[in-house]
This record gives sequence, C-alpha cells and structure tokens, in this order.
Amino acid sequence: MLRRAAKFEVTLNPTTQSLLDPMSAEPRQFLLDRALDEFVADLGALDAAAAGMVPGAARPRIDTAIDAAAPAVVDGTLLVSGQEVMQTWEAPLMRALAQAVTARGSTVLEIGFGLGLSAGFVQEIGPARHVIVEANPRTAEVAGQWARADSRRGVEIVTGRWQDVLPGLGRFDGVLFDTYPMDETEVDEYVMRDATFAEHFFAPAAAALADGGAFTYYSNEIDSVARRHQRALLRHFRTFGVQIVDGLRPPEDCSYWWAPSMAVIVARGPRRA
Repeated sequence: MLRRAAKFEVTLNPTTQSLLDPMSAEPRQFLLDRALDEFVADLGALDAAAAGMVPGAARPRIDTAIDAAAPAVVDGTLLVSGQEVMQTWEAPLMRALAQAVTARGSTVLEIGFGLGLSAGFVQEIGPARHVIVEANPRTAEVAGQWARADSRRGVEIVTGRWQDVLPGLGRFDGVLFDTYPMDETEVDEYVMRDATFAEHFFAPAAAALADGGAFTYYSNEIDSVARRHQRALLRHFRTFGVQIVDGLRPPEDCSYWWAPSMAVIVARGPRRA
C-alpha cells in the first residue's frame, strides 16, 4: 500500500493477516486505505500550514520542577525553570477559553493561573465562584494579589498541584485547563506520548464537571482534532466541539508553539462510572 505526494511517500506493510481480523477482504482493505489516506492528508495539511508558522526555538529541559522554581515575567512572557509558560500574545486564545465555560453567576474551576489572562476574562463575565488552582507558590501569591485587587468577588486561590488539591473542591459548571508540564517526566508522558497534553486531565475534569457543564482546553493541532484525540475525549465525555482561534502572533523564537491558529476544544456530558 503506497501513497505518493509532492514532498513525501508513505508505505503501509501489514506484517500479519490478523490485522483487522475477522473482517473479510473488502471492508478490511477499505479501512486500511482510509487510515493511510488520513495520515497522508494530515501530513499534507501540516506542510501547508507551515508556511504561516514562525521558525520557533528548541525548548530547554526542565531542570527544576515548575512548582519549585522561581517565576519571572520578562517582556510579557512568564518564564519558569527556563520554560515560556505563557505569553501575552495568547490573549485571544485565553478569551475563547474563558467564554467557553463561563456564564454570569456560574461556578468555574481554572487549572493554572500563569499571567492571569484567562482569569481576567472569566472575571469579566461574572461567575459566582471562581476557583483557581496554581502549582507554583510564588505565582499563586501573585494570583492572590490579583484576586484581592479591583474588588474581584468569588475568587479562591488554591496552591498546589491539581492532583493533590482537586478532591474536595466539588463540581463546577465550567472547568478550564491551561497548565504546563511540571517536569521532564510529564513532558515525556503527557506531551510526547498522549494525544494531547490535557488528556491526563480528562478523567478528573469529567469528575469535577456538573451535569450540563463544559470543560475546555486548547490544542496546537491548528485546524482539526486527530481521531486519536477524539477517541480519548469520547472515553470521558458524550460530546465535544472545536473552535479555531486565528490571528495569533507568537514571536519568532517561541519554544512551545509556532502557528497563528490553535483549536479550542469544549467537551460536555461527562460519562460517569
């Protein structure tokens, strides 16, 4: 099974006839062709999107765990343990996340404070309860100062990793996930191996979500959600939607994403055990 494109070719060689058994030859061949065609289409779309990307830069290793390192804000960039954790160019993306899960008088759980971009947009809508979990103690202190400023109401800052503090917080109308790998082990397990970094939070998000609520996060798949990603979502939620946020302007040397568009995923209908 061979596919040739202008810049690459792909060959699929099943090593055993048991692949896709017990299907008969015709539907088996159809499914193999479909899977191969989808891969070719994905790679072609990525190549086309590259024309609008910035060059980017290599990500430095996380030498000190993110929740133990000293944060610094330099030229609109939150730097922790050498990582570009958040930058001000993300504001349109953060606005879309906030609007996806917040309604006036609702309850919102936000994982990660960063520069407070999404938190500010959540507050503009006016939730009754706004819980922010932040793993880095010094960033959590900044979040606490932010929460006390400008007569903000209903804000609770919880310091710690979400894995440790989430139990006991209750259920929420909206859950917003925007955090960063804590160490190189998380990079390897959740960035490199999972369908999306947020995947390891799908089950806890479903448990923390009220019936009828919405869970959101962003994906750097630019203009789509891969089938692998979709399968992971549907293991925990009954439905989801995708919104593309265009017009993003990452700097030329951005080390964590390089494209002018990102996908905002909104999942609903948590599947309870």
